[in-house]
Amino acid sequence: MQFRARIVLAMHRLFVALRPPEPVRDALIDTMEGVEAARWQGDEQLHLTLRWVGEVDSDVANDLADALSSVRAPAFDLTVRGVGTFAKKGRAKAIWADIAPCEELAILQRRVERACRAAGLDPETRKFVPHVTLARLNTSTGPLDHWLAIQGRLGAPEWPVDGFVLYESHLGEGGSIYEPVMRYTLDK
Repeated sequence: MQFRARIVLAMHRLFVALRPPEPVRDALIDTMEGVEAARWQGDEQLHLTLRWVGEVDSDVANDLADALSSVRAPAFDLTVRGVGTFAKKGRAKAIWADIAPCEELAILQRRVERACRAAGLDPETRKFVPHVTLARLNTSTGPLDHWLAIQGRLGAPEWPVDGFVLYESHLGEGGSIYEPVMRYTLDK
């Protein structure tokens, strides 16, 4: 797929991710209440990021789309196993669903990272922590301890992964809108 320039120097805000199937998304959505002022993700926003790309021009976006088409990996299954938070300077910034360790996922993520580098992107410096973000938090967010205790053993149906997606993120008033640009299939 070619990225069409919207203006002369069109920029595309991209990421590579896995989209959970509906039964998994339903289980995650069922947890989304009970934390005051949390900004819960909508169904259409639920994903597991393999690689955040950020803003790139159309040429780099096309190079990335092509490089990702060379990624080969077997299909596999994932399992949700609890919840956690990301914190910055001692304050929780996000609530997420944890993903059980999976070697096939780690292999896929490394191959996606190699494709990103082949497309000319800088290496990712953050450690890969497989998760699905459930909510964004700010200073007005209420206490989390009760919610974390209740959802600590969160599980969902097994998640068959047979492909990954290159997404474009569009910033809007109600949050980001994620548009699938290209889907890549894993080996059966």
